Amino acid sequence: MTKNRIRIGAGSGFSDDRFEPALELARHGNIDYLVFECLAERTIARETLTRLRDPQAGYTPYLVERMRMVLPECMQRGIRIVTNMGAANPVQAARVVRQEALTLDLKAPRVAAIVGDDVTEVIRANPQLPLLESGEPVESLLPRLAAANAYLGADIVSEALKRDAQIVVTGRVADPSLFLACMLHGLGWSYDDYARLASGTFTGHLLECAAQLTGGCFADLPRKLVPDMARIGFPFADVGVDGDVRFGKVDGSGGRLDVATCTEQALYEMHDPSSYITPDCVLDITQAEFRQVADNRVEMLGAQARPRTPSYKVVVGYHDGWIGEGEVGYAGPNALARARMSEQIVRERLALRGFTYPEIRVDYIGVSSLHGDLPGRPEPYEVRLRVAARSTDRKAAEAVGFEVRTLNVNGPAGGGGGTNTVRQVIGVKSLLLPREHVRPEIVMEGEAA
Repeated sequence: MTKNRIRIGAGSGFSDDRFEPALELARHGNIDYLVFECLAERTIARETLTRLRDPQAGYTPYLVERMRMVLPECMQRGIRIVTNMGAANPVQAARVVRQEALTLDLKAPRVAAIVGDDVTEVIRANPQLPLLESGEPVESLLPRLAAANAYLGADIVSEALKRDAQIVVTGRVADPSLFLACMLHGLGWSYDDYARLASGTFTGHLLECAAQLTGGCFADLPRKLVPDMARIGFPFADVGVDGDVRFGKVDGSGGRLDVATCTEQALYEMHDPSSYITPDCVLDITQAEFRQVADNRVEMLGAQARPRTPSYKVVVGYHDGWIGEGEVGYAGPNALARARMSEQIVRERLALRGFTYPEIRVDYIGVSSLHGDLPGRPEPYEVRLRVAARSTDRKAAEAVGFEVRTLNVNGPAGGGGGTNTVRQVIGVKSLLLPREHVRPEIVMEGEAA
């Protein structure tokens, strides 16, 4: 049943986001939909590796905790949940969500899993496809391929909602599309009505990073003040059937929502404001406007869109070696000189052990890690040395942190707080895949196939 107006809340902006604002929206936001956006570019490739080790894993690690927190409120109030926390295993994630509801003594919800974004085998069968970054064929990455996933659009998510799913769990779906799907469903929009798709897609783009619209990443003393950031609230959007939109946040929550915060978020990750390509449309925000209509209430208008392209963007994750790193701190007079001595010691000891690296990065944290080692800076009283190196050999990567850690007793005076880590690197590149190669499907958890 469609409405004349719906309210969509942003429950998260990334996988490690805060929990409490989503519950605040569910309890006090009077929302119809709650959207959790939790996937970064490399996330699915990493979770694919997790799933290979454990077939029951591969979804976003915080899935259970988030659902446990909001399910009672959402089911009691009839709030539908849409999330991409399914990552590399949306079917298992849907199963886990349904089981969590039963564990909480709630009525078993209708949970839909969206599959079909995994196009790994399609990419293997089409090695000639060119990479967007270099134009080279993807064939060169196939021996190291971890996963390839297409950015699906709002249409398949909306269809799952039309099947009366109370919760929709996806893998790779374009961030704005998660929100647009709620509008297609709740307002009965046509998927070829580009005036409304423009409004909905821009709304999704503004909501997708949650607190970034309400003052997160905005505060900069003393010029840009954001009140009560410890309790910063997440935003919601009121969307009318004609595509009119107003943004807000729960009364009494922390943060700020105004023309300035909206303008900054509008430009976030917007490669071309006149041609922002999504699976649903090509968005143009060059004529868009924001108007302050009340305290923490902003109206958005003027977005335009052109028809969607004949292809999906595919993110290709591949094994790209290892990074080993180590840190050690120095304080007091001559702290920087002792840190510089330690860098040379580490380099020499790695060479003595026969290790070479295609790339080594050295940072003097507090001095050079952001803007380089510029002359004329005052001598710091404390500094932390970080040495990191990339290698295709795990043993070589492990050696970096090991040698930094040994500086505690094998280096200059006063070294302490040494740490060492090694991590596998997942590289990411992208390509375009004709739509006919991608076949998204809906799997209803708990129903016979």
